[in-house]
Amino acid sequence: MCRGEDIINKISWGVGNGLNEITIWFVVDGVSKIFILLTAIIIPTVVISFKSVVRRGVTREEERLIWFLILLMELLIIVIFSVRDIIIFYICFEGILIPMYIIIGRYGSRERKVRAGYLFFIYTLVGSLLMLLGIVVIIVKTGTTNMIEIREIMRIKPMGWEIEKWIWLGFFLSFATKVPMIPLHLWLPEAHVEAPTGGSIVLASILLKLGVYGFYRILIEGMPEVSRYYTPLIYVLGVVGVIYASLTAIRQTDLKRIIAYASIAHMNLVMIGLFSWTIEGVQGALLQSVSHGFVASGLFACVGIIYERYHTRIITYYGGIIEIMPVYGICLLIFMLANISLPGTSSFVGEFLILVGIGKVSIIIMILGGLGVILSAIYSLWVYNRISFGNYKGEYMVEKVEDITGEELSIIIPYIIMIMVIGIWPKMITMYL
Repeated sequence: MCRGEDIINKISWGVGNGLNEITIWFVVDGVSKIFILLTAIIIPTVVISFKSVVRRGVTREEERLIWFLILLMELLIIVIFSVRDIIIFYICFEGILIPMYIIIGRYGSRERKVRAGYLFFIYTLVGSLLMLLGIVVIIVKTGTTNMIEIREIMRIKPMGWEIEKWIWLGFFLSFATKVPMIPLHLWLPEAHVEAPTGGSIVLASILLKLGVYGFYRILIEGMPEVSRYYTPLIYVLGVVGVIYASLTAIRQTDLKRIIAYASIAHMNLVMIGLFSWTIEGVQGALLQSVSHGFVASGLFACVGIIYERYHTRIITYYGGIIEIMPVYGICLLIFMLANISLPGTSSFVGEFLILVGIGKVSIIIMILGGLGVILSAIYSLWVYNRISFGNYKGEYMVEKVEDITGEELSIIIPYIIMIMVIGIWPKMITMYL
């Protein structure tokens, strides 16, 4: 799918126990580039968003811990997107649980934050333990930890159909939990609701993409025959995820839960496109992954902005925001239109390519997956209407409200720019795929 690989660095050293040498490759191809670009744009905005947490009165040591956790996550994420050693990939894939758990459990906004942190940690850890078993079997059978060499060895000398199927399922449970796919999604709404705004941005924009990247890099590239065998499973879970999450989003009253279930629906549609085995579907899935990173981040940032003023996320207490915060209302409208894949936004290009790609395989799956676009329009426009129009409910305000500040604009403006630029010029992403 990619046009080439640019080798950045190679580190090697000798070890015993049957492996004469372990060679660690850091390689950046087109897929890695787009996700690293996403990370490079998102992380500075996360730093800005955590300034509100710092202003609440944390100690100097606490402030240093926050910046350390953010930078540690960025390091681990970039390594995941560039390393070609399966052991280092696993270590970083699991290691990112620790800083994210601390951010949710320590700096969350409500009393259930510790429970949400445990849910996030346990769900993702249990799935990844099965991936570790698969990695051990692969290393024993191939004698190497290099993903590129593993792929070639397994192509020339397969390990056996039954063994490969069980290995695939182990990786699948780990990556599907990260995406997340139904029914492994229960941790995500809870984590989003309890996490601070910066934590929600990282979760939605980057951590969910680790699952998509894992599916593409290890299962589709490394085990294509087994992946084709399990494609119907992905289609069933993906379609159920799109419809179920969209319908669930419609009945939520917490703004963060609405966006969380919307994220589940969009990411399940990405999975359908990724396993369409067509150029359009795979390109659309990867492009939509990047697009969703900016759209979901913008929506969570917008919710965080009004939460700082209203101190509630229950939609019942909102109304008439456009009267006192017109700039905020315009920014929120842009993100809502992108969430429903309006032409001219990045989401339109991604979801259009996904539907075109899957349409070449199955018209029924295309129609069922396309229902997510219709349902997203329902809850997105409903939420925007409830927040922005109607009677202004000033009696619920606890302090004087001002429109969006310059600091808050510095968080969401990069998202808006990227949504518009990719929507108008999608080749800036697809040229690498």
